[in-house]
Amino acid sequence: MADKTIIERRAFIQAITAASSAALSSALVPQRAVAQSPDNVRSADHFETAEVEADGNTIFVRRYGNGPPLLMVHGFPRTSLMWRHVAPHLASNHTVICVDLRGYGRSGVPASTDDHYPYTKRAMAKELVAVMAKLGFTKFDLVGHDRGGRVSYRLALDHPEHVERLAVFDVLPISEAWGHADAKFAMTYWPWSLLSQKSPLPEQYLSSAPGAVFDNPFGQGSFGREIRAEYTETYRDPARVHAICEEYRAAATLDIDHDEADRKASRRITCPMLHLWAAGGPLDTFYGKDGGPLGLWRRWANNVQGQAIKGGHFFPEENPTETTAMLTKFLSA
Repeated sequence: MADKTIIERRAFIQAITAASSAALSSALVPQRAVAQSPDNVRSADHFETAEVEADGNTIFVRRYGNGPPLLMVHGFPRTSLMWRHVAPHLASNHTVICVDLRGYGRSGVPASTDDHYPYTKRAMAKELVAVMAKLGFTKFDLVGHDRGGRVSYRLALDHPEHVERLAVFDVLPISEAWGHADAKFAMTYWPWSLLSQKSPLPEQYLSSAPGAVFDNPFGQGSFGREIRAEYTETYRDPARVHAICEEYRAAATLDIDHDEADRKASRRITCPMLHLWAAGGPLDTFYGKDGGPLGLWRRWANNVQGQAIKGGHFFPEENPTETTAMLTKFLSA
């Protein structure tokens, strides 16, 4: 599926559902509406953009369609743009909210602290609950990829009353990933070890060569120059680069503590859960003795299903048709 040129025009947020119109009118800072036409997308190819003010920060959102709410959260090194092929199809019967995580894309960049707490998955999840409340949605389905998957499972653990269904893509719980880390893990998932190092070393690497994030097997994708250019903008801003490194530092410290506290308290993900992972990728091959990725997730979730899918780590971009079909089936069950 080829990416086409993005055409932007100024407009106010339109097509607001009756359930969320009052909340939206006070919550949104008007931004540019973007028309995008991926292959095979017709009536659902339009979306609105806005900044939502929540918890002292602003979160950039792309909003598609109407219907029951669905929140989609990207991972490293992408932005909400990664859902450009999947979201329009889901918008035929959902209100799809795609967000830029704090520090990424066009969202705000809150100051961090010595313990990195503002960039823990707990802080980021709380912020997204507030964003959805501002949009008028107190319960929603939730999909997250990579770092966004970790924010999403933390949201389901900390705020179970808000999540109807949870889907995470090519990701394991943070404590499981670190707990099973070995040389293969370190060589494959280089951001975990590099970006969690003390400032300013990783910031200097990312800022000096922002394009290099996409010139390796972990970050590369089959997208055109305009998509790559928008992704790369995040890594040209020193404040955003620092924020991303802070999130990885949190993942090596407080996020593990939060997982361990849940484990000790026997807190589990209680909503229906879907996990999809890249066929032939690390999650498909590293954890056989643990029952594979589903075996690890079943330590955390009561009702989890899933399977491998073709397309590599970024299969929502590389294989959007199959990704959409599996997600649609799960969300309609």
